[in-house]
Amino acid sequence: MDRIIRCVAIDDEPLALEIIEKFCRRIGGIELKTFSDPLLGLQAINEELPNIAFLDIEMENISGLEIAAKLPDETCFIFTTAYLSYALNGFDLDAVDYLHKPFAFSRFQMAFERALRRLGLEKLKSSDQILMVKQEYNSVSIPVDDILYIEAMEGYSKIFRASGICTVTRMILKNILALLPQSDFMRIHRSFAVSKSKIRSFNRRELTLCDGKILPVGRQYAMEVAKNM
Repeated sequence: MDRIIRCVAIDDEPLALEIIEKFCRRIGGIELKTFSDPLLGLQAINEELPNIAFLDIEMENISGLEIAAKLPDETCFIFTTAYLSYALNGFDLDAVDYLHKPFAFSRFQMAFERALRRLGLEKLKSSDQILMVKQEYNSVSIPVDDILYIEAMEGYSKIFRASGICTVTRMILKNILALLPQSDFMRIHRSFAVSKSKIRSFNRRELTLCDGKILPVGRQYAMEVAKNM
């Protein structure tokens, strides 16, 4: 699959939207727009025809059940609510899934993959994934396959890319790695993590990336690097 999955999340609780945004970043390959105003969210869905909508049910002015009934055929939907009593109503409307708050990432991922199957799409490959980070006041989309390595600085990180771009974000290295596919990236030093596919050669003290960049291998990481190569 070589496309970005476009999603819209509607919830009048900002924290709930933050969790969905965090989980979508962790999966990668998702373009997400969030709305705390359900009417604005419904308008955006009808105008932009996203692949998937995440809908809270109990909201002011209009319920998620009413929104679901008005969605275009091209958009499938997943309910996210704290009230189990709505489950039957949700499935009557042909919801893909029903996430009971608070839900874990594994449960969110399961619902997302069900939605992909409903849409006739394959599971996202790492080459299709996108890492979303904040740079100053802007959100930056970084193709995961374009990342060479990440350098930890004091209170922020630098993401170096094969395309020659360097993105600076206030996210710490540990939190960035939590959003990346664990099978594709590894930490080699307390200050560096690399994409395994971009490594040209290595030894116990350093490794060379495909662009010729040489990075140090920390003593405590040497065994792990050898095991993964």
